[in-house]
Amino acid sequence: MYIFTESEIKQMIELDKQIIPVIEDAFTQLAVKDVIMPPIMRVDVKENNGEVDVKTAYIPGKNMFALKVSSGFFNNYKLGLPSANGLMMLISTVTGEPKALLLDNGYLTEIRTAAAGAIAAKHMAKEKVQTVGVIGTGAQARYQLKALELVRDFEKVLVYGRSLDNAQKLQADMEDILSTDIQIAEDAETVVRNSDIVVTTTPATEPLIKADWLHPGLHITAMGSDAEEKQELEADVLKKADRFVCDTKAQCARLGELHHSIEQGFISEDALVIELGEVTSGRKAGRVSEQEITVCDLTGTGVQDTAIALLAFKLLTEKEGIGIQIDNKKSLHFT
Repeated sequence: MYIFTESEIKQMIELDKQIIPVIEDAFTQLAVKDVIMPPIMRVDVKENNGEVDVKTAYIPGKNMFALKVSSGFFNNYKLGLPSANGLMMLISTVTGEPKALLLDNGYLTEIRTAAAGAIAAKHMAKEKVQTVGVIGTGAQARYQLKALELVRDFEKVLVYGRSLDNAQKLQADMEDILSTDIQIAEDAETVVRNSDIVVTTTPATEPLIKADWLHPGLHITAMGSDAEEKQELEADVLKKADRFVCDTKAQCARLGELHHSIEQGFISEDALVIELGEVTSGRKAGRVSEQEITVCDLTGTGVQDTAIALLAFKLLTEKEGIGIQIDNKKSLHFT
């Protein structure tokens, strides 16, 4: 079995243009193949505002699949720590043996999540974008901006977060990376009303975006609602949208923004909902006019994890002198 550390993984895989088609294909596989993807298993640690999720998916024809353990502890910013953590294990689909342990500390999750946001924008946002808005100031907000630049040109970024200090840090960090003007907005409404694309990246449990703020041509990608109690959009936002897409209907109806819209009666439980893989595969349309209001609800899927883990493993094992290989049937002795 191979073992790779976060620093080794970061050496070999970055958020760049090779990532987008890999994750895009994963969504397509979910739509066109009999992918085996069980529901997320989650453990809540409420006293520390934390959660630990287990995700997995087997894509027919692949020789391995990923089993991922990921955590989000949202008080970690008080400790100067990132909120996300985790690891992935690759398991043989031939023998069931563990083949690799990717000790990425959540890095692969960050980039596959950002890639999903970029894919949503690629298919659902206007071609000509002037302003991108991001709500949230953590690591995923940064990754989302980097990923969006891979699929759309834009001139300005509006940022809003609960902490002005964190918003200013994001502004300073991203000004060194993006060749665009980055401004801090005083509230979420300013972001939504003045942006062509809005990405939400928070663990909010109260809606941040109101339906009244939506305007023709707007695209929203909601990333944060991946548990029943989380909600970033008012429930009637989905009803007001001309086109609504989610990563998987079953999961979003249980955990995502769709869950709240169904619960509050704005969308029926048996409504036909487009999945992102249907769009990437060409079976369904993404945006069809410049004036449409579009929304994409992303809760994160195991098929993304298997796709990014397989790519990472390929790149890592092609490089000599990186990682370690152990016989997991024998004793390990470290000095």
